[in-house]
Amino acid sequence: MKHLKHLFGIALMTMATGTLYGCNLKAHQPETASLVTTAVVEKPAKQYVKIALLLDTSNSMDGLINQAKAQLWDIVNEFTHARCGNETRPLLQIALYEYGNDNLASSEGYIRQVLGFSEDLDEISEKLFSLTTNGGEEFCGEVIQTSLKQLEWGKNADDLKMIFIAGNEPFTQGKLNYRDAAHTAKENDVIVNTIFCGNYEQGISTEWKNGATLTGGEYMAIDHNRQVVHIETPYDDIIIQLNSKLNKTYVSYGYLGAEKEAAQAAQDMRANEMNKGVAVKRSVSKSSRLYKNSKWDLVDAIEEDEMEVSEIAVEDLPKELQGKSEKEIKEYVEDKKEEREKIQKQIQDLNIKREAYIAKNQKEETGELENALLSAIKNQAAKKNYKWD
Repeated sequence: MKHLKHLFGIALMTMATGTLYGCNLKAHQPETASLVTTAVVEKPAKQYVKIALLLDTSNSMDGLINQAKAQLWDIVNEFTHARCGNETRPLLQIALYEYGNDNLASSEGYIRQVLGFSEDLDEISEKLFSLTTNGGEEFCGEVIQTSLKQLEWGKNADDLKMIFIAGNEPFTQGKLNYRDAAHTAKENDVIVNTIFCGNYEQGISTEWKNGATLTGGEYMAIDHNRQVVHIETPYDDIIIQLNSKLNKTYVSYGYLGAEKEAAQAAQDMRANEMNKGVAVKRSVSKSSRLYKNSKWDLVDAIEEDEMEVSEIAVEDLPKELQGKSEKEIKEYVEDKKEEREKIQKQIQDLNIKREAYIAKNQKEETGELENALLSAIKNQAAKKNYKWD
């Protein structure tokens, strides 16, 4: 098993034209008067990009797992700039499976759902860091089929739905034929992309390429043991310092508050322990629109209309807000919101300079998993009229 770095508005229907949905929306034609009554299809409230990562956690795949931990933030940061057509900003959901590990139940095909589709970036990071490797049987067809049946893929034809499966054993192992899994994927409008950890030609001969081709996906081969190269920039330390200030703008509430606030800090620490580059990329993700915590942060909850101050019990408020009037609490939250937006903008502005510095000083391609993932994602997103700022 080898290297895994380059891995993470439906329109109105008119009577005269059958316009395409969501990201495939064509330019509107001028409307003409008609006596025909037309049905209007409700526009979905949200547009999703759904990515399921199926990772081989058998022996010798530690390099793959480490790359996935590091590259999660590259996927997030890429989709920060994505648009469906010209307007809608898609939300990103990531699911995680492990397979091929002897510690998993043989009755389940040595497969485990680590996390269903989630938008909680701290939770996704936590689950990735929980993965460990051990020898086992690697049943690619079965893990694909399991993810298709267990996950909530939804029915919106304009959602971008992708599976990325990575491993290094023959794609044909197991009782369930991978072709049957590919058939199920196509029925559900899910694209299967395969990442072979090893020699490109060996991946072809062991059916990894065919596993992708059957659903219109992409086949990639990577060296999963290749070390990720981090190019230090003059902006790294400043971004990390701003991230610490960003954390202080969160106002935890409810039974999840303290736990999630601690989880946020824990994932910051894990990113720092990997290397400074991962810490910086996580900080950039936290400054983006995709890092939302309305289930435990009062700032996000009020902004997204998920919570009113009057609805919160006094004991569910942080100590500094207990005993305050509703007006005082709202003013406090608004101040934190303004402070957060200022810090986030500073991080985003510095990241532009950081990326320019890296582009100028980068001497070789970095991050095989990252490049493989982002290349496939962009190619497939373009087919549904996704665009990048």
